[in-house]
Amino acid sequence: MAEFRYHGMSAAGRPVQGMLAAKNKKAAQLKLKELMRAKRFNLTSLEKKRTYTYKVQKGADKPVIGERKAYSSDELTRALRAIGYNVISIRRKWLDFNMGPPTNDVVMFIRLGADLLREKLPYDEVLQLLGNDIQNKPLREAIKEISNDLKEGKEGKEVFGKQEAALGRFAAHMLGVASTSGNMVEIYESTAKFLERNQQFKKNLRSALVMPAVTVFLLMCAVFFYVGYIFPETAEMFLKFDMVLPPMTQFTLDLSHFITDNIIILLVSLIVPIIVGLKFALSNKGRLFVDRYIIKLPIIGSVLHKTSIEIFCRVFTALYSGSGENIEVIKTASEACRNRYMEKQIKEITLPMMIKEGKGLVESLDKTGVFTENALNRLKGGAETGTLRKTALQVANYYEKETTYRMKAIIDWVQVFIAFYVLIIMTAITVVSSETAIISPKRPGVTTN
Repeated sequence: MAEFRYHGMSAAGRPVQGMLAAKNKKAAQLKLKELMRAKRFNLTSLEKKRTYTYKVQKGADKPVIGERKAYSSDELTRALRAIGYNVISIRRKWLDFNMGPPTNDVVMFIRLGADLLREKLPYDEVLQLLGNDIQNKPLREAIKEISNDLKEGKEGKEVFGKQEAALGRFAAHMLGVASTSGNMVEIYESTAKFLERNQQFKKNLRSALVMPAVTVFLLMCAVFFYVGYIFPETAEMFLKFDMVLPPMTQFTLDLSHFITDNIIILLVSLIVPIIVGLKFALSNKGRLFVDRYIIKLPIIGSVLHKTSIEIFCRVFTALYSGSGENIEVIKTASEACRNRYMEKQIKEITLPMMIKEGKGLVESLDKTGVFTENALNRLKGGAETGTLRKTALQVANYYEKETTYRMKAIIDWVQVFIAFYVLIIMTAITVVSSETAIISPKRPGVTTN
């Protein structure tokens, strides 16, 4: 996330200054509006921290070229001169973007962090060791920035929240919580487990849905190209000799003429619904609608639903004993479950019932209508016996195994379906193509009835 620095003036005429992290300037301005209302001050300036490239020299030494972030070139010039450098040039880096580190690198950082913390190493030493050994540059810089910010006494949630671009939104939030909790090792391990499961789930989902869809789409494009361009070149040649075409060949030729005559209408009717559907699905209202009904789909919907419950229970287990505020734990777990509708139901039904009406957790979760009966019964038993945290972990582990097996079965069936679909299409093309071999010209003086 980008860093911003703001300056303002209070009602009493005192200067106000601070920093905040946001995705962009618009998001920073929205955060500032809340701060201005709370602290009652007027904004005078808002500056974004940018990357500058510099060339400096100390005495007769060889010039040094590097990069550094600052709120302005003048600020960077003063900082470099303060440590004894003669500034030769400073330029703003206009293409200031970095690819996020691979998930595997983030998982390795979190796993190693958990191992080193288990060995009772101080957290600043853990960050220093990992910052020196990580090969990915954006992640290495993020770790070093985290270490520097923590040394300056900044709050853990704020420090890790700035690194959402490098760590991911969920990991940044969890590690921020871990920095102020008493069970850092467990939260680190649970975060790594979540990222690994999330990565594997996306891989399985691509195998089950995305790759088959791409295969079907490319095959359909090949069929349309064959029917619309290649086949007519051959079939119409026979018509020049007044030959009678077999039924499948005649049907395919008529279909080809229909496609070529109405190509624009067909493309519009195909592309426009896809664009409109994607635009709606990517909107906030559309995501809520999709997440509400996707878990009700046959076969794949049950897997997606139980995976979201697994994630909720796993995050709940990691934070329940160390966060203190159970309401915040439930809120964080709902945000992590990867389903907007489930998150909305938990926040709008479960939390108000617990806070305003004093209802129990399981009873409040039941009213949302988004948890399976099996999960609710297990959590209810855990709540009654005082082993809720342990029971939530058992539910998470059970659904992890079930969804893994079911997803594998779905992938196998989808692969069989795709193979069968390809076989049918290729057989049809082969039959139509080979049918032209029986076409024969009319003999002179012979008529057909």
